[in-house]
Amino acid sequence: SQRPSLVLITLQTLLRFLSWIPLGYIFETPLVNQLLTKFLPVRQFRNATLACLTEIGSLTQASYNHVFQNIFTSLIRNLVTTLPPETNIAAAYETAQEFDCLYIQGLSLFFSGFFTAHLELLEKPENHGDTITAMMYFVNISMVDDKEIFKICLEYWNKFANELYRTECAPRGVGGSNVLNLGMSFANNSSPRKNLYANVLSKVRNVMISRMAKPEEVLVVEGDDGTIVRETTKDTDAIAQYKTMRETLVYLTHLDYEDTENIMLTKLALQCDDKSNEFSWNNLNTLCWAIGSISGAMNEDDEKRFLVTVIKDLLSLCEMKRGKDNKAVVASNIMYVVGQYPRFLRAHWKFLKTVVTKLFEFMHELHPGVQDMACDTFLKISQKCKGQFVLQQQGETNPFIVDLLKNLPSIVSDLQPHQIQTFYEACGHMIREQTNQLKREELLAQLMEPPNASWRAIMNNANADVTTLQKQETIKEIGKILRTNVRVCSAIGHPFVSQLGKFYLDMLNVYKTYSEYISHAVKTEGEIVTQHANIRAMRAVKVETLKLIEVFISKSEDPQMVANKIVSMLYDPVLGDYQRSVPAARNPEVLKLFAAIVNRLRGEMAPGLPRIFDAVFESTLSMITTNFTDYPEHRLYFFKLLKAVNMYCFQALFSIPSEAQKKVIDSIVWAFKHTERNISETGLDILEKLLSNVQANPGFAQGFYASYYLSLLQDVLYVLTDRLHKSGFKMHCTILKHMFTIVETNQIQTPLFDVSKFPQNTTNSVFLRDYVSNMMGNAFPNVGKSVVQEFVVGLFDTSKDLIAFKTHLRDFLIRLKEYSADGDDNSKLYTEEKEAEIKSKMMARAQVPGLLTQQEQDEMADL
Repeated sequence: SQRPSLVLITLQTLLRFLSWIPLGYIFETPLVNQLLTKFLPVRQFRNATLACLTEIGSLTQASYNHVFQNIFTSLIRNLVTTLPPETNIAAAYETAQEFDCLYIQGLSLFFSGFFTAHLELLEKPENHGDTITAMMYFVNISMVDDKEIFKICLEYWNKFANELYRTECAPRGVGGSNVLNLGMSFANNSSPRKNLYANVLSKVRNVMISRMAKPEEVLVVEGDDGTIVRETTKDTDAIAQYKTMRETLVYLTHLDYEDTENIMLTKLALQCDDKSNEFSWNNLNTLCWAIGSISGAMNEDDEKRFLVTVIKDLLSLCEMKRGKDNKAVVASNIMYVVGQYPRFLRAHWKFLKTVVTKLFEFMHELHPGVQDMACDTFLKISQKCKGQFVLQQQGETNPFIVDLLKNLPSIVSDLQPHQIQTFYEACGHMIREQTNQLKREELLAQLMEPPNASWRAIMNNANADVTTLQKQETIKEIGKILRTNVRVCSAIGHPFVSQLGKFYLDMLNVYKTYSEYISHAVKTEGEIVTQHANIRAMRAVKVETLKLIEVFISKSEDPQMVANKIVSMLYDPVLGDYQRSVPAARNPEVLKLFAAIVNRLRGEMAPGLPRIFDAVFESTLSMITTNFTDYPEHRLYFFKLLKAVNMYCFQALFSIPSEAQKKVIDSIVWAFKHTERNISETGLDILEKLLSNVQANPGFAQGFYASYYLSLLQDVLYVLTDRLHKSGFKMHCTILKHMFTIVETNQIQTPLFDVSKFPQNTTNSVFLRDYVSNMMGNAFPNVGKSVVQEFVVGLFDTSKDLIAFKTHLRDFLIRLKEYSADGDDNSKLYTEEKEAEIKSKMMARAQVPGLLTQQEQDEMADL
């Protein structure tokens, strides 16, 4: 055709065909040659042709490698003439027309797809020249200031660096994987592939360092108006991009840590050189974010040499720069970098002391975000290096914590209450490391003296006039004091007992006073009063009180002391108040507290269980059983309490009256039928443990089965086949396998049916097969009778292990139209397999030194 518009639409139509037409039409016809010679050189058709070549280039078929090589070679020849290699593509993109911008984007897609599919072909010696030329084009395209283009490039560089690391650097263990995570780099293990790509990789490192995305920990950012402000909302795209870039740079560092170090130190020297005019917020930010991102990727000696230079340069830059915005940017970068290298700080006390002293300076800097970041970084360093602060370091007259506590009022003088609480938590982590009990108690008393002094003043005023506790400023001050205590207790753990003993009784009296005041206000003014500011503040104090007791009990190492001195005093002021209050005034944290108490004290709480149930059971059930939505926190914590009781005080559950027992079972059913996932999963956990406990207690097992087995089986089958409960599939299978196994193995001796209505030789197994068949047939009339029969036979097959049983249930569910209606996603049926895959990937990532973030390392430690 001589009509360009018709040719263009034909090329666009061809693009739609290429993904599915037989390969012979592409590779065994003149099609590819026509695209390369007739249409690619013509500017008007270039983008559409490139899109077609991208689709063809992403195909893989070894027998057509000669065609792929021709495509690649011809495109590079064309590219060298239309876009010379020395072109600054990023700068050209800024002024280019939309058509040319789309061409650059098309090139990024072509290179990404072609390299992914055919890198092995391109690495043949005869292709080295064109391959490196293409890679250099791709690097230059990676510098283009366009989010979509950069995402395309980044995705490939991540895969490329990962693959190159796995094949060229990782030590060989079983399966060729890294055996030990020793924080080692392997740059000296030279290989032909690494040598081939050395210049390319160096350029990619430059790209990653100069374009590094902002990490989540950084709170100081440049605003839309060009000023430095505190970040108010998280940029989820930037966080995701940072994770990918960080991972890529870690792999690149392992491939050649010396090059990474040289690039970073050269850029840092330019930032510190006034004559270079290189300093800018963006340049410094991206560089420091990149420096922080490779923590753990160097061995300890290299890391030490590198960081000594980095920290010294950043500290001198902080002194050198003038202007609040400049100082705020430098400060945030110092804090981010030092927070990423706890291993270095632990090993070098002088640097650690210098850094922490600098953080104390930043705590007086009133620029938005700097104080928050200083406190957060101080907390992070305290958690990772806590032991260093209580040791007598060489050349020091006192341990650091002693001098810190002496100067504490002046250090925190400019901080907000929430920042002071973070500071106190950090000090708590340090104090916990003091192994001498007397010294630890002295340090804790010194730390807590300011809030304790405020508490004593409030109590003295209350003793003279109890109405002073109702003043708004007093209520707020009590709340601050309690929040500070909660943070310190969470850090110190059981040794906090010496501090708690100083004000525990007073705290319970304040709790009781506020409870009585709230109850009186509700009686006189109605439930609307719970929304008034002073009542809300009083309830906040009650919540902090409960939270403090819960944190202490969960971390306590002396259950006997907790039972005798802490829990024994809670029944009336806490449980009694909960029972007496109107629903709107009941604190769900009461339920959470007693769940923690049962979890900690276990069987020792059995004698107190009737009292707990009497106070919270009826009163809470009346709140949560009217619908599925009201009082969500009460709902969740009530079932967590029930779970704890079932786990550790099971015998006590069957010492309560039978009416109450039935309500317990009903509430468990109510829980696992709930549409809120965390509640339904808690309900299933409770039921699974309940059935195991019943099986282990034959004394009342048969009575339990006679009363509840059939109704529970029916309810579990109901949620199994309900689309809204797919997330509980794993636990549904576990419970059903248990329930059918105990019938099939004759563990249920009592008949599950009315013996007067069935033949004399009817067994529970025979009865249940018919019962389940009829129930499933009635529930799903569209399913054939043979399918139902096959399903029921499989349920009773005790030779199946849990995996086979789960597969049997899953196959049946997928065949149900009602279950998979409207294209409903069945992926939740495979949640367990996905979780195993995620864990496997995490384990593989852990084999690469520096690849896991500190948070991921903590999660791995928990696993």
